[in-house]
Amino acid sequence: PARWPTRNRPSHSACQGRRILRRFSSQAAPGKNLGDSPPRVLDSFALDWNATLNRAWRRAWFGLVASGPEVETFVLGKMAFEGPDMRRDTIFRIASMTKPVTATAVMMLVEEGKLRLDEPVDRLLPELANRGVLRRIDAALDDTVPARRPITVEDLLTFRCGHGLILAPPGRYPIQKAIADLGIFGPPDRALPLEGDAWMQRLSGLPLLAQPGEDWLYGTGSNIQGVLVARASGQSLSRFCEERIFRPLGMKDNAYFVPTAKIERLGHAYRREGDRLVLFDEPATGKWSRPPTFEHGAAGLVSTVDDYLAFARMLLADGRHRGQPCSRPRQPRR
Repeated sequence: PARWPTRNRPSHSACQGRRILRRFSSQAAPGKNLGDSPPRVLDSFALDWNATLNRAWRRAWFGLVASGPEVETFVLGKMAFEGPDMRRDTIFRIASMTKPVTATAVMMLVEEGKLRLDEPVDRLLPELANRGVLRRIDAALDDTVPARRPITVEDLLTFRCGHGLILAPPGRYPIQKAIADLGIFGPPDRALPLEGDAWMQRLSGLPLLAQPGEDWLYGTGSNIQGVLVARASGQSLSRFCEERIFRPLGMKDNAYFVPTAKIERLGHAYRREGDRLVLFDEPATGKWSRPPTFEHGAAGLVSTVDDYLAFARMLLADGRHRGQPCSRPRQPRR
C-alpha cells in the first residue's frame, strides 16, 4: 500500500518533551529534592509554549511531569474560543489514549485465566473464525485465500489481527469502499446505532487485510478487544473498566460520556477545515453528553490529566496502586 511521507525531524512538541524529561531526570536525581530546585522544571517551557498560543491551531496547552510523589503542571489557554480558562480538572476526550485502558482490561482477564494470549478468539468472537484474507490490498473483495491460522488474543493486542487502518488516500482500493459503506472504522461515531454484537456482525463481512500475526494495522484491534472484554467478563466494557480500573484507582472522571453535573468541565472540541478551526463537539448538547450505543475501545473515553496520571502510575508500578494489586499487565499467564 501507499505510504505517507515521513517527517525528517521530530515535532516541536516531541523535542520539548525530551528536554523536559532530561531536565526533570537531572533534578530528580538521587539525593535531590525536586521541591528545593527552583525554578520549577516546567516554568520555562510554559513561557515558551505560551508564546505559541493562538498561532495556527494552538489554543491551549496542558503540561504535566511526575517523578515519584513530585508532580508539576502548567495550564495555558482556554477551554473554548472566547470561553473560560483551561483548568487542571478540565475533562478531555482522550481519543487514542483509550487504547491502553482497553488493553489493560484484556490483560486483567488474562491474569484471571478467563483468556489466554495464545488462544484463538473464535471461542468468544466466532465472527472472526475461518477468515478469508485478501490476496493483495488492491484485490476485489472476493479475491481471498484462507487464513493460515486463527486470530489470537495476542494478535488483537499487538494490532496484528488483519483489520485496521489503511494508510492510503480514501477510495483507492475496493476494501476501503466496503469499510466506508459499513461505517464501523475510524474515529468514534457516537451516533452509530450498533451495540458490540451488531458491530462484530458487520465486521465479519469483511475479509482480512493481512494474515493473522503478520502485518501491523492500527486501531481496529482495540475495538475488537472491547467486545472481547464484554463477552469474557459478562459485563459491558464501561462497567468492567469502572469497577476494575477507574474506581480502584480513584479515576473519578474517566468514562465513556460526561454526566450533566460535570459537563461544564468538558472542553470544546474543534477540527481543522483548511486553514481554520471549526466546532466539532459542543459539550452541553454534543456527542459526549450522553452514553454511546457502541463503547469505542479505541478512542471513546474522557479523562482528566490527574486521572490518567493515576492510570500511568499503576502501569509503572507493575499493576499495583498504593501497594495493592490492581492489574499485572506485564506478567500474564499463557
